[in-house]
Amino acid sequence: MAAALATTLALAIGGCATPPPAPTVAAEIRSALAPTGTLRVGVYPGSPTSLVRGPGADEMRGLTVELGRELGRRLGVPVQMVVFERVPEIVEALKSGRADFTVTNASPARAREIDFTPPVVRLESGYLVAAGSRLSALAQVDQAGVRVGVAQGSTSQGVLTRELKAAQLVAAPSVVAATEMLRKGELDAFATNKGILFEMADKLPGARVLDGRWGLEQLAIGVPKGREAGAAWLKAFAADPATQALVQQAAQRAGLRGLAAAGTP
Repeated sequence: MAAALATTLALAIGGCATPPPAPTVAAEIRSALAPTGTLRVGVYPGSPTSLVRGPGADEMRGLTVELGRELGRRLGVPVQMVVFERVPEIVEALKSGRADFTVTNASPARAREIDFTPPVVRLESGYLVAAGSRLSALAQVDQAGVRVGVAQGSTSQGVLTRELKAAQLVAAPSVVAATEMLRKGELDAFATNKGILFEMADKLPGARVLDGRWGLEQLAIGVPKGREAGAAWLKAFAADPATQALVQQAAQRAGLRGLAAAGTP
């Protein structure tokens, strides 16, 4: 009941914008990718890859926000931002047909639940530590007594559960909650992609993102399974040079940092 109410509220506050028509898109593609007639874009706050707030009270920025709006414009359908707390909630909404589109890490586990285009951007994964932390390098993190925070249900949680041998992994309910846990000294480090880490650091005076990385996230467009009629068109959309240019512009507008250098293995 609570989850359903939260989704209903998110739909109410997400906002709709009606783009100009796109008559060149076949009706079967439009109905495959936006079966309700509205493209419902799943986003979560606190990450420039998804949703951050601009200077205006109602201004939304972020990679998912801007790519979702552009996809809706090309399809010729209204766009609705559906706000969730965490990525796993968005994946569940895509699986159940309550959302149509997102941009997230295309991990093998998620690829079993939703369909992805090829990656549109790559981000380094790292650690954020609070001001005055005794941790100054990645190699110091995996030791007894170190509490490493991860978002509940995240890719980072799955990877670091296997990779960390001595440190204690602590699940946080959201990025916002993790920021407070670092502030209060309840975590020694927080692990996720650096786009989120730098955003968190801006809210924690003296906090720093440790040099180096423990992984790479391959961010791609994700949609529900069973929408094969629009799959080829969506892949072409992701690979379109105009879309690639928009990705770079959206990253700049949202302040996305931590991008992996071109050619990084």
